[in-house]
Amino acid sequence: MPDFCYNYIMKKILVIHGPNLNLLGEREPEIYGNFTLEEINSKAAARAKSLGLEADFFQSNSEGDIVDTIGAARKKYDGIIINPAAYTHTSVAIRDAISASGLPVVEVHLSNIYKREDFRRKSLIADVCVGQISGFGVTGYALAVEALASRPE
Repeated sequence: MPDFCYNYIMKKILVIHGPNLNLLGEREPEIYGNFTLEEINSKAAARAKSLGLEADFFQSNSEGDIVDTIGAARKKYDGIIINPAAYTHTSVAIRDAISASGLPVVEVHLSNIYKREDFRRKSLIADVCVGQISGFGVTGYALAVEALASRPE
């Protein structure tokens, strides 16, 4: 879709990366690919900029830090992209923070969580997100940026 079709309602988005994503490029490249977190952020930032958006990035291995960041985001951002990583399947606290934020949130996973172990196939946060992108590697982040940028008011 050409860039001129986007609504440009969003101005600023936050991309949150969960536990162990700081190890991308080193950790299980057969599952997560060879991109580093910095490369993923650079590609997402470039896509956001091309759509007239500003993107900030946050990574933490701590559930509480992620919850606090989501809570603070509602006053600074128009939307969130989150890869909660292992917390996808375990964190009611992150789910509740997303729900309380009132922001549109897109859940992203580098791997296809539905083709992995049984415990990875259940997302506790999917029902409080506007959508989920799973299995497209680094491209999933660009797709999530586009999804937020094209959302109607």
